[in-house]
Amino acid sequence: MWRKTTQQVCSRVLSPHHEVAQRFLSDGPKVMAIRRETINVWERRAPLNPRHVRKLVKSGVKVIVQPSNRRAYNMQEYSAVGAVIEEDLSEAELIIGVKSVPIDLLLPDKTYAFFSHTIKAQKDNMPLLDAIIEKNIRLIDYERMVDESGQRTVAFGKYAGVAGMINILHGLGLRLLALGHHTPFMHIGPSHNYRNTEQARQAVRDAGYEIALDRLPKSIGPLVFVFTGSGNVSQGAQEVFQEFPHEYIEPESLPKVAKQGATNKLYVCVARRDDHYVRKEGGKFDAEEFEMHPYRYASTFSQKIAPYASVIINGIYWAPNAPRLITIPDAKILLRPIQAPWLPSSPGCPHLPHRLLAICDISADPGGSIEFVKECTTIDKPFCLYDAEQNMETESFQGSGALICSIDNMPAQIPKEATDFFGNLLLPYIPDMLKFPAKLPWEDYDVPLVVKNAVIASNRQLTPSHEYIAELRRKNISSSQKAQRHPENRSVLILGAGYVSLPVVEYLAKSKNTEVTVASQLQSELDSLGKLNVNTTLIDVQRNYDELEKLIPQHDIVVSLLPYVFHPDVAKLCIKFKKNMVTASYISPAMRELDAAAKEAGVTIVNEVGVDPGIDHMLAMECFDEVKHAGGKISSFVSWCGGLPAPEHSNSPIRYKFSWSPRGVLLNCLSGAKYLQDNCVLEIPGNGGLLDAVQDLDFMPGFNFEGFPNRDSTMYIDEYSIQSAKTVLRGTIRYKGFSHIMKGIMQLGLLNPEQVASLHPNGPLTTWKGYMCELFDKSPDLFEDSLKDLVFEKVGRSERRLKAIEDLGLLEEVPMDKKGSPLDTLSNYLSKKLAFAPGEKDMIVMHHNVGVTWPDKSQEKRVINFVCYGEENGYSAMAKTVGLPTAIATKMVLDGEIQRRGVLAPLTMDMYQPILSRLRSEGLHAVDEIKAS
Repeated sequence: MWRKTTQQVCSRVLSPHHEVAQRFLSDGPKVMAIRRETINVWERRAPLNPRHVRKLVKSGVKVIVQPSNRRAYNMQEYSAVGAVIEEDLSEAELIIGVKSVPIDLLLPDKTYAFFSHTIKAQKDNMPLLDAIIEKNIRLIDYERMVDESGQRTVAFGKYAGVAGMINILHGLGLRLLALGHHTPFMHIGPSHNYRNTEQARQAVRDAGYEIALDRLPKSIGPLVFVFTGSGNVSQGAQEVFQEFPHEYIEPESLPKVAKQGATNKLYVCVARRDDHYVRKEGGKFDAEEFEMHPYRYASTFSQKIAPYASVIINGIYWAPNAPRLITIPDAKILLRPIQAPWLPSSPGCPHLPHRLLAICDISADPGGSIEFVKECTTIDKPFCLYDAEQNMETESFQGSGALICSIDNMPAQIPKEATDFFGNLLLPYIPDMLKFPAKLPWEDYDVPLVVKNAVIASNRQLTPSHEYIAELRRKNISSSQKAQRHPENRSVLILGAGYVSLPVVEYLAKSKNTEVTVASQLQSELDSLGKLNVNTTLIDVQRNYDELEKLIPQHDIVVSLLPYVFHPDVAKLCIKFKKNMVTASYISPAMRELDAAAKEAGVTIVNEVGVDPGIDHMLAMECFDEVKHAGGKISSFVSWCGGLPAPEHSNSPIRYKFSWSPRGVLLNCLSGAKYLQDNCVLEIPGNGGLLDAVQDLDFMPGFNFEGFPNRDSTMYIDEYSIQSAKTVLRGTIRYKGFSHIMKGIMQLGLLNPEQVASLHPNGPLTTWKGYMCELFDKSPDLFEDSLKDLVFEKVGRSERRLKAIEDLGLLEEVPMDKKGSPLDTLSNYLSKKLAFAPGEKDMIVMHHNVGVTWPDKSQEKRVINFVCYGEENGYSAMAKTVGLPTAIATKMVLDGEIQRRGVLAPLTMDMYQPILSRLRSEGLHAVDEIKAS
């Protein structure tokens, strides 16, 4: 059918009675030229074929054809119909081609027609436009030749669809083979391997015959092809696809077909605009409104259509302010593992890793409707594999991800038929293009609107309908100037250069297109970064808020590694200046209150991407989502986590050491807790109750652990969406004996956070022994054994507690560095007394115990253990497990992988899955075990 249509168009154009002939005869002799294509080695097309040239020559036009052995139609064929084969094109008034012309080859005072790719003020082609204006060239751009309804009248669109369809079928065969499946698609080659499309279509028919015989592997399930749009590109692709045994289905049938469809045919769904574009404020899809105001719409394509597609053929035009079909975060959901227990499988006949196998983006618009298609592929290298977890493309058919084909000159693979088709459409407009010389004033340029509206530049200026290009260009230049610090405008401000900052800085500084600035109040911390290629600035955030207010607008994202109390103030500035932010700390009530303001400002604030909170959330959610996806329910969740000295360095009086401020650890001993146990909510009071609720932990028998509940565990029932759980407990791990000793320290009043006059920083000097004597209302010269007796009685007559207090030096004549309160003074003291010595290592221990109930009432336990050791004279475990996920989350925001706005935690698959995957690449991974319950 499609071949007959082309032949009918061609016969009408070449008819001796066609008006082209009459108009040329009346206008007198004309000279035009067809230039050779030089843009790349694969460009073998021409704007007109020899039959078109014959018609023009018979009409009295002199046609010069520039020599080229690369052109699919050879020079002899053009010469045989009367064309003049000549290098020099200066005699021609009109010079036509397919692709753009090198600036140095542009001849002044001529009319040129080609695809210039300048109508969006594309930066790379602005020098070409400047040269065209300077040389007084009239530029006609085929892309702007449209009829009254806005439909293009001259285009290769159909053959872009034909070539794209053949290419993606070829790639699909290779991708399935890499996944362990030989299929009939293996016998379909790339488009340029065929002499014509009939040969290619015969290869498709042969593959279709095998499919009709049910020779597709059963384990891959039904294959669904989704076509976007209904224009020439989509129609050309569908014409090829229709050679298969196929069945058209509507979008609402996709879920059922994806599960229950047959394997002796292929399914096809054409997704039109009204199938997935929805008005943000409600109401029906309005095509006219969408054309004028696309930003008023959102797309549900990634939720309602793409999840059921095996292959997507995208041929729609995308405007920069239009909603995307699939975003980078969408891809992380679409390319997750699927559960298809109804399909047969075995080690040699595996299931597919995910339903979406391949995307042919014929629109070839990088970063457009398919956001993660970052660059066009080429005829030389037509495919890449997009890994959504890593947000990376590789030139491979093996591994995780979807195969991408996005060649920007698809029709060049079918050069003769593409030339025939394009020339048939272009030929009727040649007389109007030849009618007037380029020097003619614009106001006298009297040609049909199809041609006149396609003129981009004339008489050394942009035409009235294209003056917008200058304004768009000015905006682009302005944006470029703002990004002068780096072409891709990626600048990170890291606040704090303390214990965990180094992994963050190193990870982000590895990216060549990322500029990192570290701000700290301590010059010594900044000096430690000397070997890294980063900027540093000395600033005390607490005292110099105005300076911070100047610093934040100069960067794209802020990473706050400051104490958590500063985060809300930093976040307010980020919202004010519309800058994204990342922090590893818990979402405090003050931070949560900023959610609405962040959303309104279009700002992303990522929190809880450390270890606890952070990795603990992500490992838990990975397990929960996997269970739910397979149809199970979470019946219980018990989680323990702690940062500790490595066993060989645990010789501390309190079985603990500090790599950062001890204040949080000490305060936590005074906190209360709340958790769910067998459907009963249990609450532990503060002020020491937590230290009485300690329990022995034996999940890793090689360690001597104890633990106690941590904060309010019940809030995570909703946060984790595990309402089916009867037990939910999140707890803190310590070495056995910690709680007993800390209870004694608390009994002495040393965890009191209130200000005490005798501990005022400006008060008289004293020692720890002197302060302890004061606690018992005794003279500082009290005999040492007497003081020990008093302490022994105060701490419950515990020899262990007394010894620990002695070993800490709290009964010695050690000068006190007073900080106002007992807790702050002790915290400052322990930060030095119990600091990790050079060469000593820490470790992170995490344990999740997840109870699972399946639909058949069977139960199991899923155990997740995560242990990380610090490196001797390298990163501490705490630095790695806090810094690396923070850095990864920051890069994801920069790269557009996290696009949701507001105050976020990594509880959704699009966030936790890639972070965990990249942590595994850095050597941080958990050990999973499933036990029958």
